[in-house]
Amino acid sequence: MRILILGGIGEAVTLARTLAPVHAVTYSVAGKGRAPDLSCSVRSGGFGGSEGLALFLREQRIEQLIDATHPYAAQISRNAAHAARLAKVPLWAYRRPAWRPQPGDDWRFVADWTALMAALRKFQRPFFTIGLEPLRHWPDIPPGQHWLVRCLAAKAPATPHLTLLCVTGPFTLEQETALLRDSQIDALVAKNSGGGAVEAKLAAARFAGVPVVMLERPVLPTVEREFAAVEQLTMAL
Repeated sequence: MRILILGGIGEAVTLARTLAPVHAVTYSVAGKGRAPDLSCSVRSGGFGGSEGLALFLREQRIEQLIDATHPYAAQISRNAAHAARLAKVPLWAYRRPAWRPQPGDDWRFVADWTALMAALRKFQRPFFTIGLEPLRHWPDIPPGQHWLVRCLAAKAPATPHLTLLCVTGPFTLEQETALLRDSQIDALVAKNSGGGAVEAKLAAARFAGVPVVMLERPVLPTVEREFAAVEQLTMAL
């Protein structure tokens, strides 16, 4: 079977490695320089929207499209759903189970940036771990508030009210605990990315008594079949 996997997370790589010996798999990841080492065909970069993806599905005679992207990559998932309809290709999805608060956690769920900013009003030193979005809003930093923003790579804005930390994880519990302490963080801003293990930053926040402002997951499109485990998906093919 000719399969296209839209990847970008660890489980997608596992899925590609499991299916490649049996099927003709193409693994696609958005963005250049992030392609994993796989025995199957690997494609980096976008397709040009849903129409471009539909064209690729037709030209490559793809028989099965699998959306195994990040839970917050909503636009890619929407493009995949539209492209699958245009190309008349079945679409399955691997959707990571979300994390749930544990005893001792103080999570405040917000749906969007406006609600997030409202939830942060009473804090002074929030730590953002949600990508580049905070950098687009640095002019709106409230008086008396200082932001610590961690992301992969970016240019720091010209303001003394924001510190940019460009590093690549994963990070240990000890590292995250030290960062919260040394930076005097009083609120952690995170996404509920889910996965096999809760990220160390969430455990560090629990142990330190730091509240977590959790950006809720976007609503993703309906697919023909949805799986919460890679093993279930592979067994269904």
